[in-house]
Amino acid sequence: MVINVDSILFSLALSALFLVVFITTARRATAGVPGKFQTAVEMLVGFVDGLVRETFHGRSKLIAPLALTIFCVVFLMNFMDMIPVDWLPAAAMAAGIPYLRVVPTADINITLGLAVMVFLLIQVFGIRHKGIGTFVKEAFTAPFHAEGAVMKILLAPFNLLLRVIEELVRPLSLTLRLFGNLYAGELIFILIALMTLNASLTSGMTWLMAPMQFISGFVWTAFHILVITLQAFIFMMLTIVYLSMAAENH
Repeated sequence: MVINVDSILFSLALSALFLVVFITTARRATAGVPGKFQTAVEMLVGFVDGLVRETFHGRSKLIAPLALTIFCVVFLMNFMDMIPVDWLPAAAMAAGIPYLRVVPTADINITLGLAVMVFLLIQVFGIRHKGIGTFVKEAFTAPFHAEGAVMKILLAPFNLLLRVIEELVRPLSLTLRLFGNLYAGELIFILIALMTLNASLTSGMTWLMAPMQFISGFVWTAFHILVITLQAFIFMMLTIVYLSMAAENH
């Protein structure tokens, strides 16, 4: 087993940055005319709160803060992809560190860890809102319902199998969607960064490839801003939907 220290450290640092910024803003918040930064934070909080009210049909004081935390932390992790791909690794190499990954969500261990925590929360919410008896009963009686004890017993294994598949697919889809998009984005940035190097080593056409590299990097960066925001939003929304489904009685 391998512990990716770089991914863990960047994840902790970005999580700490989120906490410091939002706690500081909350403590300095004023009831009068807010500043620009407080306005931006309030708009983000209001936006997430509105989504939670529309999507989550149960009652919980945890959902809105959880959704806000997931969106902001995942966005900050994704945003590390906006830093020029060789800056921090080159600085680390100069300091004697041979390898450094700066985008935590391009590491499948980080995305899997986030997804596993969401999976555990789904089970906790299901038990808290329904009770352990109803929670277990639904695993054997949904989605196929039947009248009569014999039919219920016959359908129970199929219901349980479908429930297990459904529960396992959720963290898997959350993991691979976020990891795949960020890993691919990081790889494309690396390929763009190598354009002038490859040209100078092979054909000596650096003068031609340099403008193409700049244009390609600019276009991909502009597009990737949409990708990193959308992936953070999708991860947050799917979490809210899954928790809402766990709190509903079938």
